Amino acid sequence: MYDKPMLGLSQAQEAIAVILAEANKEPDRPLAIAIVDDTGSIISYARMDRCREVPKRMALRKAYTCALSGQDSKDYAERLASQGRTVAEMGDPMLAAVQGGVVILHQNGSIMGGIGVSGLAAQEDEDLAKIGLKALGL
Repeated sequence: MYDKPMLGLSQAQEAIAVILAEANKEPDRPLAIAIVDDTGSIISYARMDRCREVPKRMALRKAYTCALSGQDSKDYAERLASQGRTVAEMGDPMLAAVQGGVVILHQNGSIMGGIGVSGLAAQEDEDLAKIGLKALGL
């Protein structure tokens, strides 16, 4: 029998609330947030008013990429680039080789999911995702 740690909805919603609290300090800069489980399936999602379509989609893709690759999306992009490869070669249109997503790891090292933030500058997206990761209390 296996014992698999999993994220709960309440954990994900709390992390999103913390990210939104920080983002709403500048409400004229809308963004989107997605949290997925280890299979890339969405657990929770939020977007600020007036968020454009591309960030809405990219938040989910960043989170998905982190969950499936087991690494932050920036690191995933750097790994592909160092191998002379592109994300298109992976055959999965949901993968995104861009900064702004963080992998969620359990204390035992197992992948629990990913957090993706999109709508601001790449580093700001990543910083907000890390705030959400910290809020998970893992």
